[in-house]
Amino acid sequence: MDAANDLMLKGKLFRGFAEPSRLAILEALRSGPACVNELAEATGLTQPNASNHLACLLDCGLVEREPRGRFVFYRLADPRVAELLMLADGLLTEVAHGVQACRRYEMDHPAGARPASVSGAPERSS
Repeated sequence: MDAANDLMLKGKLFRGFAEPSRLAILEALRSGPACVNELAEATGLTQPNASNHLACLLDCGLVEREPRGRFVFYRLADPRVAELLMLADGLLTEVAHGVQACRRYEMDHPAGARPASVSGAPERSS
């Protein structure tokens, strides 16, 4: 049971990194603390969208916030988050072609939808 729980927790952790908007926020925070408006500008997200993703990242413990006057600044909660992102950069230099060619994890599927090759069901066209 402990191994299954560990895998479930790791899966939840990596969901924080898997969503492109959350990943963009984490990448932006590698440069240092930023307020939500700065993060929205850096990532191309709207301020409300960035705030929603930051709430998720806060709940997961991947970012922390610090009030400074009228603003709240966000930062990576642990330096290992930046290290993990850096390791991913290095790994991608080695395996990018395979990752790009992979059809099992397509980025354009809605949350929760799976390609036919994963679920066994045919894909629906929209």
